[in-house]
Amino acid sequence: MANPIRILVADDHPVVRDGLVAILGTQPDFEIVGEAGTGAEAVERARELRPDVMLLDLEMPELDGVEVLRRLSQSNPEIRVIVFTAFDTDERILGAVQAGAQGYLLKGAPRKELFDAVRVVRAGGSLLQPVVASKLLRQVSHPAQVNEVEALTLRELEVLRLVAQGLQNKEIAAALVISERTVKFHVSSIMGKLGAGNRTEAVRLATQQGLIEL
Repeated sequence: MANPIRILVADDHPVVRDGLVAILGTQPDFEIVGEAGTGAEAVERARELRPDVMLLDLEMPELDGVEVLRRLSQSNPEIRVIVFTAFDTDERILGAVQAGAQGYLLKGAPRKELFDAVRVVRAGGSLLQPVVASKLLRQVSHPAQVNEVEALTLRELEVLRLVAQGLQNKEIAAALVISERTVKFHVSSIMGKLGAGNRTEAVRLATQQGLIEL
């Protein structure tokens, strides 16, 4: 029997991680070698364990998924990464693929699609869900659209100014009297509209475009 496919699962929600580990564990040719709950931990565990395939959420604490992809492409390019996320905006998909993702699946995908993605990516191929592929193709066919900035809402501008001050999601939530989860969605929307891969890049782009002042 061939060596099993060694998998690292990176997601900041323990319930999601547990579910993925349980589902993937049903396949005799899969071996779960580790888990990570933050972006920084994902990079560290990948370097330490050198898995064949990593399942990676995009919205992660400390380092977001795109930054994890960028760091792995420099330090461990042999690791194949499948983005497994709830985010399906064109910008997030394009950013992840440009950063080196070999697969992109939306949470809620059938188990068979997940199993197939792991095997295809491990074998050196790439796999995108049809809905993801169509969004990516649209962006590649009309690259000018990537640079078009959709207007930020007043609330998103408030969040962005606090991000620029170096505040974390928990501190922003307290300052604006909203939930931390709502802050995460606002930050994700801001990055998507600006075409930014992480918070630092979002602040830089917003400053260049005169949306905020440092």
